[in-house]
Amino acid sequence: MIVLGIDPGTASTGYGVIKRLKPDKKLGSFECLEYGVIKTLPQHSPPERLKKLNNDLSRLIKKHQPELLVIEHLFFFKNLKTVIPVSQASGVILLTAAKNNLPVHGFTPPQVKLAIAGSGKAEKKDIQKKVKKIFKLKEIPKPDDAADALAIALSFFYYKK
Repeated sequence: MIVLGIDPGTASTGYGVIKRLKPDKKLGSFECLEYGVIKTLPQHSPPERLKKLNNDLSRLIKKHQPELLVIEHLFFFKNLKTVIPVSQASGVILLTAAKNNLPVHGFTPPQVKLAIAGSGKAEKKDIQKKVKKIFKLKEIPKPDDAADALAIALSFFYYKK
């Protein structure tokens, strides 16, 4: 099963594509197929940035043919200026998934932390170390948005019934 994980943002949207290799009662083993970020330029208008997000995400979906998309839900924002653009990016991501007939699952940051590190209050570095270990990577995925997206994708398997 191939899963696309998304850490939404307007300037930078993290993505991680993972594949479950051996399903079993212990969650099985996983392969990291690709990770990175979709970056947009600040000098572009919001509609142009959202269009780029849609286009790049559509290309990723076409390339990897995931069976579902897992997105990080908004949880808490201190800055109102960031919540609106992130909400807009999330909307474009959801629309792109719908246009590609992809089911969508979502988790909050504490749910992802609990699934990956065993604590909803885990530190970012703990999550990154676990992601590196689970996918047998040589180093922690960079940038942080990409590492987060891999953790978000992986969370689906911990919560899947």
